[in-house]
Parts: sequence; structure tokens; C-alpha cells
Amino acid sequence: MPSRPTVTLKLATSLDGRIATAAGESKWITGEQARTEAHRLRAAHDGVLVGSETVIADDPELTARTDPPASKQPLRIIADSRARTPATARVFTTLDQGPVAIATLETANLDHWPSDRGLQFWMLPKGRDGRISLPEMMNSAIRAGLSALMVEGGGRLAASFVREGLIDRIEWFRAPILLGGEGRACLAALGLEKLVDAPTFVRTRVKEVGADLWESYVRKA
Repeated sequence: MPSRPTVTLKLATSLDGRIATAAGESKWITGEQARTEAHRLRAAHDGVLVGSETVIADDPELTARTDPPASKQPLRIIADSRARTPATARVFTTLDQGPVAIATLETANLDHWPSDRGLQFWMLPKGRDGRISLPEMMNSAIRAGLSALMVEGGGRLAASFVREGLIDRIEWFRAPILLGGEGRACLAALGLEKLVDAPTFVRTRVKEVGADLWESYVRKA
């Protein structure tokens, strides 16, 4: 059994790496063709992971909506250290379309979430930053039978995975627009002081998808 799933970071940004305006507007930065490919990527993974801030801001379903329909929906996972995801979120109202798991702290109060509809709870210890331990989350993912996991956002969660050295691939959809420094970055701070410490990736493909570019990267050995 592998020690953890392979992890893909999926990004959809402006040319300058922003996922939203300063006010939080993000629909839609990339075009329809790029979004179609993103749904195919979801379908190709066993699990799709977002942070609670993404759920609160965008309220995504996180299902793989492909044509033809996907034979199996990925497990939709919400990383929520502070148990803030509202019970009215669309991931909960669409449980009939695919399974959902909440990864939260082992001390969290679960009372406000629906517990009678097959919702999974991954109760995890704190990591070094006081949020849920990502290595322990990976252990839960393996126990859930996941071999390929896609991280979709937001910037803080993505940066946490990068800092832990858990990103194996990046699938980056880049739109031909600029949002500037006030826009919301696709990655939060990594705490780097030296260039030599920067995580390095090798580009394996560049493809035009409508007006956007789709860049694929693998982690440099």
C-alpha cells in the first residue's frame, strides 16, 4: 500500500497568478473550455479537496460534470480546522450525487453538520501550524481508498501542501488577464528566504484551451 495518494494541485488564475479580485470575484477567470478540462481532471481523481474558505466564498458542488457523465464521482473533501463550513453548503445538499468528507480537528464539534446522510468525518490532530495535520489527512485518504487526490483551493491550503512537500503535479489554467497585486494570490506565503529552498517543478506540457493556456508540471526529483 502506498504511503499517501499522489497529489495534484489544480490552479485557475490570471496571468499574474491571481484567483480572484480583491473583492473576491472569481467567476469566471478562465473560459468554458478550460472549465470543461477541469471537470475531466476531477473525474480522473479519486478525491477533490478544498478548504473551508473556498466553500464559504464560492459554495462549489465539486462534482465532476463531464459529457458523457463520469462513471464515478470523486470523494469531495473539505479541510476545515475551525468547523466553519455551513450546513447549507451545496456539497451537503448534493450528497445524492457523490460522497463528501470533512477533515477537521479531533476536538471539533460536529453537531451543526448533517450526520444522517453518509457524511464522512476525518478527525485529525493539529499540525505544526495549528491546523489539521496534512500527513494525517493523507493517512485518512489512504484508508478511504484514495490513490489520486486533487487540491483545488484556496491559496492557504495550497501553500500548506507545498510547504509539506506533498504536491506531485500541478495543472495550471492561466487566463490572459491581469488582476494586480490587490487580487487574491493562488498561493499564500511559503516563508522562503533563499531561492535554493524554493520547490521546483518541471513543465511537461503546454496546451491552448480556448483563450487560456493549460500548463502541466511535475515535481523535480
